[in-house]
Amino acid sequence: MGILRMSNADEVTMRLVHYFVTKENYQPIVVNGLENEIWLENCDKHYEVIRINSNYIHNNEQLDFDLFKAKTIIKQIKKKMLSMRCTTLNILLNVGDNVSSFESKYKNMEVVALDSGKSLDENEKITSIFPEIKEDKIDSSDDMDFFINVTQDINESTEKKNKLYEKIFKKKPIIVTYALIAINIFVYMLEILGIVSISDFATSAYAIRNNHLWVLLTSAFLHADIIHIFCNMYSLYVLGTQIETVLGKVKFLIVYFISAIVGALLSGLLTGGASVGASGAIFGLLGALLYFGYHYRLYLGNVISNQIIPVILLNLFIGFILPGVDNFGHIGGLIGGVLAAMIVGVKEKSNKTDRINGVVILTIIVAFLYYMIVR
Repeated sequence: MGILRMSNADEVTMRLVHYFVTKENYQPIVVNGLENEIWLENCDKHYEVIRINSNYIHNNEQLDFDLFKAKTIIKQIKKKMLSMRCTTLNILLNVGDNVSSFESKYKNMEVVALDSGKSLDENEKITSIFPEIKEDKIDSSDDMDFFINVTQDINESTEKKNKLYEKIFKKKPIIVTYALIAINIFVYMLEILGIVSISDFATSAYAIRNNHLWVLLTSAFLHADIIHIFCNMYSLYVLGTQIETVLGKVKFLIVYFISAIVGALLSGLLTGGASVGASGAIFGLLGALLYFGYHYRLYLGNVISNQIIPVILLNLFIGFILPGVDNFGHIGGLIGGVLAAMIVGVKEKSNKTDRINGVVILTIIVAFLYYMIVR
């Protein structure tokens, strides 16, 4: 086996990648056609994109062109990240003495040039931004040992993330979705037999004003006719199996019932008449799927923009053009689903602040809708 000899620039590059991947949870971006550049992304960090560039930058003009090229690539990344802005840090490792300024003329883009003759810890520009990088030590006896240890750490971190994704998206036994479908069908049979009266359990402003608050939930298990229940149960089957898989059974139920309640309240306020159906809760599942998909958008690719959002818009459009469709219940359910997903959280993505904000916003909306109905 030959002896590996690493330059200082190579060591700095590997230490940077090691720190960002293993400690800051960045993940690589595949950018075709580029050499000597490493692109990393993490939507939950201040710098959503970090670019490590070891190409030689000779003068200011070459730097301007390099940043222009980076800006073009960032535009493509922003579409994937569904972000209006994308704060980027360009780390330059090989800069000539003729470069006099490192100010970027592009908004949300910063530039840091490292001294190739210094170790990473001695480069104050990067350690001032990421002070913890000094604590990211890699035990090694020589360059080969350093290379092996860094590579092993990065691979282990990547494998850990892949196992997490596999656990989240792995197909699980579906119980709650099938139970809800069975309950809806059972209640509809009771309607046909005349045992359950829609008028007693449907959502309406009149029922809410008279404190019949159970209608906020019971209405979600009633349906007007066979077509109504068939369409809703098919939608519940398609969406429910996905949400129950990625969120879990308890969180799924919380999202479902909160969506049903918010949808019923908005329907009671704006529809005027009585309203029944599981569609408000089902739109809530769409809202939860949208919230979940946004947090895992880098993993899911274009699923949000190409599938989830078009489905939501199409169904809302159909609701507005077809008579007898309670679109206000749909919109309320959609809002409730997003907020409920905020409250229950997305594994490894949500934090306590997100959950508290979800509770506060949901409480305000529910209180406001209820007040507007009963006042």
